[in-house]
Amino acid sequence: MSLHTSPWMWLDERDAVTLSELSQVSGFGPAEVDELVEYGALLPMQPQEPPERPEQLFSAHCITRLRTASKLRIDFDLDLFTVAMLLDYLNQIETLQRQVRALQAHRPSSE
Repeated sequence: MSLHTSPWMWLDERDAVTLSELSQVSGFGPAEVDELVEYGALLPMQPQEPPERPEQLFSAHCITRLRTASKLRIDFDLDLFTVAMLLDYLNQIETLQRQVRALQAHRPSSE
């Protein structure tokens, strides 16, 4: 996936992005993204084939969470370890929201 610098872009969360592309659009430098991977806050995709490029690939799904974390980092002057914990909490919230929507979809209508 090639990410452009245009402010308007459709994001297909099924795509994969490289570490450098993720760094460009997230507000984190490549070394910071690496550190988030080391903390376990960001997981690279497992290559299904031998990689054509040695760079790690990430799901484009994480871009939105990383952008949110980057904004909160700036707003509250957070260190990178705190950002890693924040990313974990954002992931948990997203998972719980999906579960609530799924449960609500199976609940009979009260009308």
